[in-house]
Amino acid sequence: MFLSVFDLFKIGIGPSSSHTVGPMVAAGRFIDMLDANGHFDNVASVTCSLHGSLAWTGKGHASDRAVLLGLAGKRPDAIDPDEAFNLVHQIDAELHVSLGGRKAIPFNREDHLIFDFGPPLAGHANGMIFKAMDAAGAVLQEQVYYSIGGGFVATPDELAGKDGAGSLPVSEVPFPFKTAQEMLEMGAKSGLSIAEMKLANECAVRDAKEVLAGLDRLWSVMRTCIDRGLKNDGLLPGGLNVKRRAKSILSELDRERQTNRRYDHTIMDWISLFAIAVNEENAAGGTVVTAPTNGAAGIIPATLRYYESFIPDANKDGIHTFLLAAAAIGGIIKHNASISGAEVGCQGEVGSASAMAAAGLAAALGATNMQVENAAEIALEHHLGMTCDPIGGLVQIPCIERNAMGAVKAVNACSLAMKGDGTHFVPLDAAVKTMKKTGDDMRSEYKETSQGGLAVNVVEC
Repeated sequence: MFLSVFDLFKIGIGPSSSHTVGPMVAAGRFIDMLDANGHFDNVASVTCSLHGSLAWTGKGHASDRAVLLGLAGKRPDAIDPDEAFNLVHQIDAELHVSLGGRKAIPFNREDHLIFDFGPPLAGHANGMIFKAMDAAGAVLQEQVYYSIGGGFVATPDELAGKDGAGSLPVSEVPFPFKTAQEMLEMGAKSGLSIAEMKLANECAVRDAKEVLAGLDRLWSVMRTCIDRGLKNDGLLPGGLNVKRRAKSILSELDRERQTNRRYDHTIMDWISLFAIAVNEENAAGGTVVTAPTNGAAGIIPATLRYYESFIPDANKDGIHTFLLAAAAIGGIIKHNASISGAEVGCQGEVGSASAMAAAGLAAALGATNMQVENAAEIALEHHLGMTCDPIGGLVQIPCIERNAMGAVKAVNACSLAMKGDGTHFVPLDAAVKTMKKTGDDMRSEYKETSQGGLAVNVVEC
């Protein structure tokens, strides 16, 4: 299978695509399995155990709440965040969950939701085991799922298979590039841009109007998330007492606009502001677009809002081009490395998002395919080695500011690439390979377990 733009960009709720969206999706898939195998009517109880990074940072990432919501039949792309909080409180108060929204069964976190802090499951750092039992306690169904980043969920068989996690059949897409080199070769042979090839792949299974409408919806959700983040203030949930800053930063920038005391570098403050607004909403459990993850959800919207607000002649076609080119780069990274912080560290989340944003912006500004690939490479290269060490297991510190920096780097990478002719020393494929190897070599303490880095040293200070 080949990755679609709608595989990489999913609408969901915060704070984490792998720890919140993924478990919710997995719980929904487990209910579908019970239905398909004829077990649903006989289910008397369900348990879920969380392993690896899902155990170590699951509470800070709301994995426990996500499991409850998924078992209750809720989908991350359809649930209202306020409804989500209310439903979780109801389940905890009544000690029952309406399985699939159809059948009430007993459920309390002490007995039915286990955080297993032992060794992670063999397939991935983010593992879950769901079990359904009948009234006599016999196991009706058991299934392991892995949340592999960006809201993607796979069973052990799917993870071991070579079919890929995408939704587009490889046999039907006209440009099935797996690497950046193949992408550039296909572009040179066809005379098409990266975005045009990506659109052709999407249109192999969907009507063009449907694809463009889907892109418009993604940007609408991203844009709404920015606007919502700019209006809200107060403390973020989780116990760190982190203050929202986007609203106050916006007020300061608006005041500066009305004076002569303005600097050229203020544009970086606007880009940072847009990213911070998104990631504060994400940290608060709001509706976001995984781009390609929730932990890095602010970078692409911030860069795209920069394009829309500050680039002369910005238009809807440019927004479509941006998202399509960004998705092409994201697909290459996911196929050959990872977008999961639990697997390769934050280089796989913020680094990937920055590379995607740099490529998207370059494409929207009319860059050549080689310049687009160069922009992605520059952004990814300068995130190599970044660890994932969230304080308190919350997607707040250093995650929110990392998105601001990643967005600024994306614009910088785009500018540097477009100042050249696209030729460069390090190809994107080499940077992707290096990220994968660096992630493999990285100790688990630095891969979304909150057992190393800032997560422990800030406490010591």
